[in-house]
Order: sequence, then C-alpha cells, then structure tokens
Amino acid sequence: MKAKSLFSFILLLATCLIGSSVFCSCSKEDHDYVDLGLPSGTLWATCNVGASSPEEYGDYFAWGETEPKNDYSWSTYKYLKSPEEIMTKYCKNSDYGIVDDKTELEPSDDAATVNWGSGWQMPSEEQFEELYNSSYTTTTWTTMNGKYGRKITSKSNGNSIFLPAAGDRAYTSLSYAGSLGYYWSRSLYTSNSSGAYDLCFYSSDIRAGHYLRCSGVSVRPVRVQK
Repeated sequence: MKAKSLFSFILLLATCLIGSSVFCSCSKEDHDYVDLGLPSGTLWATCNVGASSPEEYGDYFAWGETEPKNDYSWSTYKYLKSPEEIMTKYCKNSDYGIVDDKTELEPSDDAATVNWGSGWQMPSEEQFEELYNSSYTTTTWTTMNGKYGRKITSKSNGNSIFLPAAGDRAYTSLSYAGSLGYYWSRSLYTSNSSGAYDLCFYSSDIRAGHYLRCSGVSVRPVRVQK
C-alpha cells in the first residue's frame, strides 16, 4: 500500500509539473495587488503587465492595443485609418476621426484585462489622480534592485507600490528608461482624440498628463471594482 501511495503521489506531482488544468491551474488573474487605503477602494497591482517583479519594466503597449510590437508609430496603430489619417474608434471630435463618443477602453482593448483576465483593468484618469494625491499618499523617487522609479506609500496604512521609470517606445526605439515613467490610463483625452490620459513622473515631479495613442507605454493594472 505504501508503494502504491508513493506512486500515486509521484504521478500527481508529475501531472502538476506539466501544467494540468485539473491539479495545478494558474489563471491569468493570479497576480499580487496592494490595498493603499484609498477612498475609492482601488487595489493596485504590484508589477507591470509583462513583468514578474515590481522593478521590471514589462511590456509596452500603444493605447487600445493589447500586444507589444516592434514599431510604435501611427503607421502601425490599430485604430488609425490611412491615408485619411483618422481615428476609427474612441473619438469625440470629428476633426480627428469617426465620432463614437467612447471615452474609456472596452475590455477587449484593455491590455490589463486581455493579458491578466477579467478581474483587472487599466486605471482611469481619476484613479491616477487619487494615487498621487498628497492627502492620501507620499511619493518618493528611489531605486529598487538598481532600477529608478517612484515609490508610492499610503498615509493611512503604510502599504506601498513601486513604479519603475520604464521610459517609452517611439517607432523602434526605447527612450528615457531610468529617468521617466509613463503609464497608460484607460481614459481618452477628450480634447484631442489622438491622445489618451497617462501618468508621467520623473525625479522631481509626478502628474497626470496625456500622450499620443500610438506611443509604447507601460501598463500597471488595478483590480476591477465590483
């Protein structure tokens, strides 16, 4: 009986190691997050999409696209129609494209949702503004395992997250890694539909801004609020 039990255990272990969905499943939603005690209750992921630790840069995404690529330019952007050069989705102004009045990414266009599962999404503009609001958090330019970035610490419970200064990608080049951080929100920049809101920071400042949608930028997910 002991030999049979040992054999059964080894068989179970082997099944787990080869990725059986029955015994050792690992869903896309198995990612760590932190409660910063924010008024909205937003829970922030501990690392970027495509990264396995807080200080890793991870993948870069054009806004509304869900896979990294080699060339981040208008010529490769999913929602730009050529040669007219008009936006075909997420547009509030006819000067920029086909108006559909969509101002937040749908789940199928959200890099956090598509890559991590339905429990996650990219932050909104308001969630970014809450994140660095000095009433709720402190932000410090620092390093983690040799990578520069911003540590954001809750004033209410002392928990923190680290956002690496991953720079951005334009065309085929990576720029400003180690000195600037850009993070996409899921919110369209409604004044100019060629842009979307982002979080931008460097050694002396952190703020919400907007950036060209075709640019390759980091994504730090938040938990979907029920």
